[in-house]
Amino acid sequence: MSNNLKFNIRSKIVIGYLLILLCLGAFLWIVSERISSLQREADFIEKHDIEVHNLTHEIEKDLLEMETGQRGYVITGDDTYLEPFNQALSSWQIHYNKLYQLIGNSTEQTNLLDNIKENIQYWIANAGQPAVQLKQLGQDDEALHFFLNDPGQQAMNSIHQLFLTFRMTERELTSNRIEEMKSSNTQLLYTMYGLWAGAAIITICAAWIISKSIVRPITQVTAMITDITNGGNLGQRVQVHSNDEVRHLADQTNELLAQVSRQNWAKDHVTVMATLLQSADKVETASQFYIHKVASIMKLPYGAFYINRNGTELVKSAAFADPDGEPWNKVRDRFLPGEGLVGQCMLEKRMILLDDLPPHYVRIESGLGDAEPSTLLLAPVMFESQVVGVVELAKFSPFDALEIQLLEQMNQQLGIALNSIRNKIEIQQLYHESQTLNEELQSQTEELQAQTEELQTHSIEMQMLNERLETQNQAALIAAQELEKYAQELEKSSKYKSQFLANMSHELRTPLNSMLILSQILAENKQGSLTEEEQHYASVIHNSGGELLNLINDILDLSKVEAGKMQIEMDLVNLTELPELMQDYFAKSAESKNLDFVIEMGSNLPDMMYSDGLRLHQILRNLLSNAIKFTESGSVTLRVMKLDSVATHDFVIGGDVIAFSVEDTGIGIAAEHLSPIFEAFHQGEEAAARKFGGTGLGLSISLHLAKLLGGYIMVESEEGKGSTFIFYMPLVTDLGATDSLFMLSEVAITREKLDETEADFSMGGFEQEELRLLEDMTILVVDDDIRNVYGLMNGLEKLNLTVHTARNGYECLELLEKLHSIDAVLLDMNMPEMDGCETIKRIREHPDWNRLPVMVMASPAWIRQGQVQHMDDEATGYVQKPVQISEVISKLLTLL
Repeated sequence: MSNNLKFNIRSKIVIGYLLILLCLGAFLWIVSERISSLQREADFIEKHDIEVHNLTHEIEKDLLEMETGQRGYVITGDDTYLEPFNQALSSWQIHYNKLYQLIGNSTEQTNLLDNIKENIQYWIANAGQPAVQLKQLGQDDEALHFFLNDPGQQAMNSIHQLFLTFRMTERELTSNRIEEMKSSNTQLLYTMYGLWAGAAIITICAAWIISKSIVRPITQVTAMITDITNGGNLGQRVQVHSNDEVRHLADQTNELLAQVSRQNWAKDHVTVMATLLQSADKVETASQFYIHKVASIMKLPYGAFYINRNGTELVKSAAFADPDGEPWNKVRDRFLPGEGLVGQCMLEKRMILLDDLPPHYVRIESGLGDAEPSTLLLAPVMFESQVVGVVELAKFSPFDALEIQLLEQMNQQLGIALNSIRNKIEIQQLYHESQTLNEELQSQTEELQAQTEELQTHSIEMQMLNERLETQNQAALIAAQELEKYAQELEKSSKYKSQFLANMSHELRTPLNSMLILSQILAENKQGSLTEEEQHYASVIHNSGGELLNLINDILDLSKVEAGKMQIEMDLVNLTELPELMQDYFAKSAESKNLDFVIEMGSNLPDMMYSDGLRLHQILRNLLSNAIKFTESGSVTLRVMKLDSVATHDFVIGGDVIAFSVEDTGIGIAAEHLSPIFEAFHQGEEAAARKFGGTGLGLSISLHLAKLLGGYIMVESEEGKGSTFIFYMPLVTDLGATDSLFMLSEVAITREKLDETEADFSMGGFEQEELRLLEDMTILVVDDDIRNVYGLMNGLEKLNLTVHTARNGYECLELLEKLHSIDAVLLDMNMPEMDGCETIKRIREHPDWNRLPVMVMASPAWIRQGQVQHMDDEATGYVQKPVQISEVISKLLTLL
């Protein structure tokens, strides 16, 4: 590589781009200067000319106000007409001065403006102010006569004519400026074209020169490499005169060609060596071929090969120019492993290279004389990591890397050849031995033939057995298909059963809900129209309806559990709240029966755990309600404990376990009735069932729920002494550990059809001050279900709200047209004739109602399908069915 300054390709490209950037910079600078000049001219036209026109109009407007004020005051004598007159009298001079400053550089325009000023002053002095002064002095007749003669009319006409001439002249000046700007724009366009053409020419020239300086050397290098690739002389070398990356590429290419030539030379000799060794059939012959060929290739004066004899010693099997006689009688032909350099090379399995040999180490003789070599090399000949021989070579000059690499490759070929020769010898020996064995096998074959005939007989029998098994497999396959078909029919039947229960429960609960609402209203007897006995009858109806509603809920829960569709929602459960919750549920019931209700919480319990709180409380309520129901005297105790693990013959729970124990001192359960009590509709003894009542579903549902929560319920009881129900479940404090608890399929089932008509009209949780804020509000309830309408009316009217009702969208729109005092609308989505979506759309299209609060009443299915999100821009909010009056009140309070 030359020591001159290196002008590489990157520098060339950078210079080219810098030249282009300089051209573009000059182009942009010239264009930007010209555009700035044009912008200044445009700004002048925009600001100056428009301001001039505006000021002329302002002066004319001042004159008109003075003339109008003068006339109004002279005719009417009202002083209010003098205010615009006086204001214009002072403002016209301000506008005149501004205008005069703007057109100061135009003599013609200033002359016109001077004439205008003289006429204005003349009109003020001879027409405007005299008429006003006469009127102010009470000389009405003189003022009227002066006004009718109007000595300033001629001056006013002259002013208008002069303004027209002034504006016309100004327009001509503006037109001249615009023409000058157009000419400048044209000149700018030509300048841009010229600059672009110049930049393009400079860019093209620079690109051509730079690309030529880059491409020409690369083309030369590529042509040379292509010629060599197509079989050209590897001795060729690439010549490049440029001092850049192409020069470096050419040097590397030349070095690569030299290396390839050397490698080809080595490969050729390795190929010749492999061919030569394949012709040898003895170890000694192969060794002799090898050592002589290596000596001729590397021009060696001395070489020897030692063969490994069974791993015990190395014996010289071939040599080249082996010295003999005095003083070389000491030269050895045998070495043990590790003995001398030859034995050490075998032991270490690596090449040994010695330079600068001491004098008289070995001498090479010829007819002309003798000399001592300076370099000694010993290399192991290996096959599959085993040393088969050692090569010893001597040379007058050091071995280079290529010679060492060539020697390693030829040693590999020698190792393969020696192993092949040994294998051939072993194969020959084995062949002679196999002939002897064949004779023995022939006699054994005759014996095997007799055994084969027996095996054929057994094979026929096995084939017949396989045919029978195949027939049985086909029959089993047909049976499996029939079972699958039966399972599908069973699943279909279960689905129909669930649908039937849901539909029937809906049909029962719809009138039942109305009965509960109406009976509650009657029982409250707020109007005082019922007797005490009639009020008692209404309470009995309400309580009976509640018991029927609980029975329907139990049947539905049992149906969901049996279908495997009970939903489990894992969340944090606060165990510290459990005693207070259970006391709220059962303290009054226990007190009414004079029972002691005790709750004991273990000291080692955590504050929080993961479970389905709703199902956990449902199980505990079932167990505690049964305990209180079947206990006449004594106590009912709930104990909550933490255990390390639980293992019984029915179930096993590893890890931490929480146990809920419900103990009572009631009637107890006989031993023969313990097992069936968890079956659906089973109530133990018939006499106890008639006495205490119930459906027999509570324990069955509780056991299924316990299994869904990963737990189990055990019972211990003795008739006449009481019972103990223990609910075991895993104590989970990490939500990630809940995945392995549930082995049953949990598919959510909805109860929209059953719950649509259920409404909770409780109004607890609100302060009286908050409820007073709702008084005198007017609400429009739009729903086709009269039960929901009646329930909402009853709840809202208790708060002194005015409630109007409509059964569909058409009635809603009619009422909104008639009543303008509606504060909010409660709108059902599913209605006949016009549904809620169309109704709210019509409301928002009306200009008077587009801000009217509209709250949508929607079923859970409607909400879950995402249709509420489409109503976000139109609806103020939504409440979920069954409608809770507390939620409606909360929504109304947010509107305030």
